[in-house]
This record gives sequence, C-alpha cells and structure tokens, in this order.
Amino acid sequence: MSYSQELKVAQLAVQRAAILTKKVFKEKAKGTFSKEDKSPVTIGDFGAQALIIQAIKKNFPSDEIVGEEEASSLRDNKDLSFQIWDLVKEVRLEHPDSDSLLGGSLSSEDAMLEAIDQGSSAGGGKGRIWALDPIDGTKGFLRGGQYAVCLALIVDGDIKVGVLGCPNLPVDDTTTLNEDIGANQTDQEGKGVLFAAVQGQGATSQPLSTSSLGPSKAIHMRPVPDIAQAVFCESVEAGHSSKGDNAAIAEKLGITSKPVQMDSQAKYGSIARGAGDLYLRLPVRKDYQEKIWDHAAGDLIVREAGGVVTDTNGKRLDFSQGRTLKDNKGVVAAPEAIHAKVLNAVQEVLGLK
Repeated sequence: MSYSQELKVAQLAVQRAAILTKKVFKEKAKGTFSKEDKSPVTIGDFGAQALIIQAIKKNFPSDEIVGEEEASSLRDNKDLSFQIWDLVKEVRLEHPDSDSLLGGSLSSEDAMLEAIDQGSSAGGGKGRIWALDPIDGTKGFLRGGQYAVCLALIVDGDIKVGVLGCPNLPVDDTTTLNEDIGANQTDQEGKGVLFAAVQGQGATSQPLSTSSLGPSKAIHMRPVPDIAQAVFCESVEAGHSSKGDNAAIAEKLGITSKPVQMDSQAKYGSIARGAGDLYLRLPVRKDYQEKIWDHAAGDLIVREAGGVVTDTNGKRLDFSQGRTLKDNKGVVAAPEAIHAKVLNAVQEVLGLK
C-alpha cells in the first residue's frame, strides 16, 4: 500500500492541531502561567486531540486510536470544557478543501468530548491503530521551548506513517542545533516544520502551514566521519533520561561538546534532518515503560532518513505490545554507520556487556 491518503490526512490533521496549540500558547500561556498552572497544556492537549481524532474518524472510521487523554474530567469541569470548545470551534485550515477533508468544524461541545473519548484503544499487534500525542513536551510547550504534535499509523504492530508538527523548530533543515533551542523560542517567521515519513518511502520536511500542504523535500541523517564531533541530543527533564549515563557515554565516544537539551519528539525530527546526530533516552527507573505515542512517529522518521533506532539491548522498538513499549528499555537513535559504536558505548556504561 502507498498510504498516500493516510499521509495526507495525518499531515493536515497535525497542521490544523498545531494552529490550536500556537493559539493556546499565545492566549493562555505566555506570560501568564506559573510552574503549577497546567491549564494551558490541558486546553491544548484536549483540543488538539479532539481535532485530530475527528479527522481520523472522518476518513478511516474503523481505525482505532491510542490517545493520551479522555474526557471524563472535562464532563466534570464544565468551565474548562467550555474554554476548550471556545477555541476548538474557531480552528480551521485556510484552504477550504483541506479543512473539509478533515471534517470541517466540530458540530458541538458534546461532539468534541465524544471525539476525545475515541482515543481509548488498548493498542496491540492487530489491525490499524493510530498513536497520538497532541502535545508532546509539556514543559517545553509552557516555557516556549520545543514541543511536537505527534501522529503515527501502526498496522499489525508495524509503523507505516509518521508525522511530527514542531511549531518552534526552524524551517531550514541546515540550521544546526544550539544550546538555546530548548527554551524561549517563538513561532515567528522561519519557524515551524512538519516532518513526515511513510515506511519504505523516505522522510520529508516542509514548512508548517495554516493552509494546504506546502512543498516537501527529502531529509537524511548526515554522515558523521568523526564521532567525536557528533551533536548529542537529550531531554531537558532529568526524570526522562539518565543524564549521568549520557555524559559517561559521550566521554567514551570522545564527544566534548555539551549535549543539546530539548523536549519532545522534536529531537527525532532534528537528527533525522541532520541538525543533530544522536539521541539517547536512557532508563531512570527499572519499572518505567515508555508510551508508544512518545516514540512511534519519530522512530519511523529517523529510520526512513537513514538512521537506526533501538533500545539499549539493541532491539527494535516494539509497538505491538499495547499502549507502552513494555518489551523495550530506553532508546538509542543514531545514523546507521555509527549506531553500533554508540550502542556499544551505551551497553558498556550501563553494564549490559
């Protein structure tokens, strides 16, 4: 299958949801939130999930969806539900045919809540299942750093389509990551990129638009002739990955530059297009299981751009096990030519060899 219709719907759905998340940030978050106030994230998460699920169900009504949110809390909090609906009902793509393909505007607040609740699939290895993270990188979103709207189609446990909308990344694929990329970004002119991949068809990037889909171009991981010069990406939050282990691995590989810290699957997109080279997410707790929506789209995009993505044991990430990657521990993503060397360093530092 070419999955051309699935790709188009996914790209447009992510693009439309990104319009909402940017609106939420400007109206609800910027300059008004405290560390304890998660309401902008709540509004953005629920609203984006409703819009994306509406688009999927309009075009592929039998498909299941693994989403992060469910609407029971909104039914108990009418004020918050209305705030979300007040934003959702106004969001549309400027290109009428593209917006119509996604189902147009949701018909009512109840329809919005029903859409959110359709993200309750248990996942698994059979059938067509979409993995959705409406705002990946909660704290990045709040601080004006990196976040992503993430959507992937998994068919019989295998990822077929992956799309990432990253409103605060530069459009230019040649812009190398720097230490400031994780905070104080804006969606000004020249920012906002849509990454996409279809299994066996390569990976692409294009500017994130408010209308129809723009022109795309192929992206590739860059060659790393000297691994000591590699640009290393890691999570901002210490609870997401072991930074001490990351530092020891970098030292073993001869990398002396500081790691670039950024939230969300924007890291996958960044290394896929050669703005960075390595992404490690190392376990901080033995009992922690990664969620499939945090990795599915990025995993495919990196692999289609010429990279290899495994866990710390060298196994491919297994998206057939339900809502979590329960058979995997950690993530090691790198260009194919150096992945084995990076994995070897990971395993030595973690005592797996």
